[in-house]
Amino acid sequence: MASHNKLRLLPLIGATYFMVSGGPYGLEDIIGKAGYLRALLMLAVIPFLWSLPTSLMVGELASAIPCEGGYYVWVRRALGRFWGFQEAWLSLAASVFDMAIYPTIFVLYLGRVMPTWTAGYRGTLWALAVVVGCTLWNLKGAKAVGESSVVMFCVLLSPFVVLVVVALYQWHGRGSGALAHPISSPDIAGAISVTLWNYMGWDNASTVAQEVENPQHNYPRAMLGAAALVAVTYIVPLLAVGLAGLAPDQFSTGAWTDAARIVVGPALGLAVVLGGMINGVGMFNPLMMSYSRVPYAMAEDRLLPRLFTRVNRFGVPWLAVVFCAMIWALALNFSFERLISIDLVLYGAALLLEFVALVVLRRREPDLLRPFRVFGGTAGAIAVGIFPAALIVFALYAARDEHVLGLPALAFAALVGMAGAIVYPLTKLLASDAASS
Repeated sequence: MASHNKLRLLPLIGATYFMVSGGPYGLEDIIGKAGYLRALLMLAVIPFLWSLPTSLMVGELASAIPCEGGYYVWVRRALGRFWGFQEAWLSLAASVFDMAIYPTIFVLYLGRVMPTWTAGYRGTLWALAVVVGCTLWNLKGAKAVGESSVVMFCVLLSPFVVLVVVALYQWHGRGSGALAHPISSPDIAGAISVTLWNYMGWDNASTVAQEVENPQHNYPRAMLGAAALVAVTYIVPLLAVGLAGLAPDQFSTGAWTDAARIVVGPALGLAVVLGGMINGVGMFNPLMMSYSRVPYAMAEDRLLPRLFTRVNRFGVPWLAVVFCAMIWALALNFSFERLISIDLVLYGAALLLEFVALVVLRRREPDLLRPFRVFGGTAGAIAVGIFPAALIVFALYAARDEHVLGLPALAFAALVGMAGAIVYPLTKLLASDAASS
């Protein structure tokens, strides 16, 4: 791919930001479940236990092995084709539930101002429109996706800048506002799970490595820059509305609109609604770019039909993009909470394989050029994965009472994950048939 069509540092930061965050949208359930003080504590502490270790791991592996397919290639190289396939399977299975969340957010915010537009089947049609629109957008290439992410970042956060300024002006040193206000039915485990979901996805940027300018240096910078942006854009707005006195019990998905109306007025409420819609599109768009490169890399390894390696004039694997979009449309009617539970379980399993790959590659390939390196030797590589692993175990515990299609969410996610071991021999058989024909 020509260098002028590649992602530079700022668009890579913008795309990574939306792959992980997309602004304060999605924090409402943390406030409603835990209250302001606990929510602020979670948002301040969890990045050091979850985001920082993960971004360090991604920074090392993405700069050392800047291949299209990212985490799939790392695990395959470290653990072999079987585990590489399982990594891809878990990630793509998680994407089915993860990607359904963002059109849902778009519809939720649209319904705040135009409830009749999203009633009944109309909501599903709007969600499908997001899928189709982002598919067409992605077909224009990684550069178009990354540069649009920077623009959407500025537009999406501008209402929150106004909200923060006005909220802090109204507070102006008048005590602690509603920060210590108790909530009627706390759900700390649920709040931690939503916080983890709001801070996950750092590895997604790795799959477009061949479409990034100077990936050996830009990936570590993008990881750390995006991590700082995510934390700041989460904590500052939440702190401001808490100081302004908004009761935490008022917060559930979509409640930033009400906060903007109360603190500033209806005009800012409308701006926040539009920002919420941008959030849904802004997160779906770069994640589509990320996930679609996994089938492409698998097809190059003959684990999927070679048709998935076909690219258009922008270097986009167009068939992989269209195929993924069709699959993601299947989960649009799941509830927000169920989506998070399943997503965390499957994503967590894939993430653990990546940390294992980090350790194994340190042992097997000590001379591999690593422009960015996690501190220490093998012990350091192991240590960096301890807290993420512990939080994944906690997420499993927190999801124990969730049910999907009549099954416990954990059992459902486990069945989906284990299906990869069954599908793998079939792909090998199909690949051998294709090679002999």
